[in-house]
This record gives sequence, structure tokens and C-alpha cells, in this order.
Amino acid sequence: MHIQVNTDNTIAGREDVITFVEGVITSKLGAVSGSVTRVEVHLQDQNAEKKGPDDKRCMIEVRLEGRQPVSTTHMADNLQSAVTGAVDKMRNLLDRELGKARARR
Repeated sequence: MHIQVNTDNTIAGREDVITFVEGVITSKLGAVSGSVTRVEVHLQDQNAEKKGPDDKRCMIEVRLEGRQPVSTTHMADNLQSAVTGAVDKMRNLLDRELGKARARR
């Protein structure tokens, strides 16, 4: 499973953020990693310099073997919550999609 993290120019502490994102993805999506070829994460601060509710956005796109890519998005007050929320949504989506595929067999 290859993980690529993209950030906009307003995200500070890029190396720490990438390490955090990779750790969350590995721990929460590790069980389905055999079906996942690539994970792309896009982090964005919607309001840049201004403060506001839910201004951090995390979009995750997962490419599964032999399937179309799937994506989830979560917005929160901080990057950690945005990443965790998006990964949790992705885990639920993958469990549902891969469960359907197993049920058809």
C-alpha cells in the first residue's frame, strides 16, 4: 500500500503531519491493505490565515485492485480530527464495499 500525502501551502509542520497521517492510515486501514494499491491524502486549510469552525479539510482517495477509486472527505477544527474522521469514514466505506464483494462470491 503506497501512501501519498499532499498539503496546501498553509499547512505547517509538513513532516510531522505526514508521519501522523501515515500512522493513522496504517493502523486503521491495515486490515484491508491487501486490497489497496494506493492511498492519496489531500490536506487543506479552507480559510488559510483566518480561524473558523471546520476549516481543516482532509480528502482521502483509495485505489483498490481491479476497481474504481473511492474517496471520503471530512472537515474539522484541526488537522488531526479531520484526518481521523476521513480515515474512519474510509474504513467504513471499504468494509461495506469489500464485504459486498465477498458476499457475491
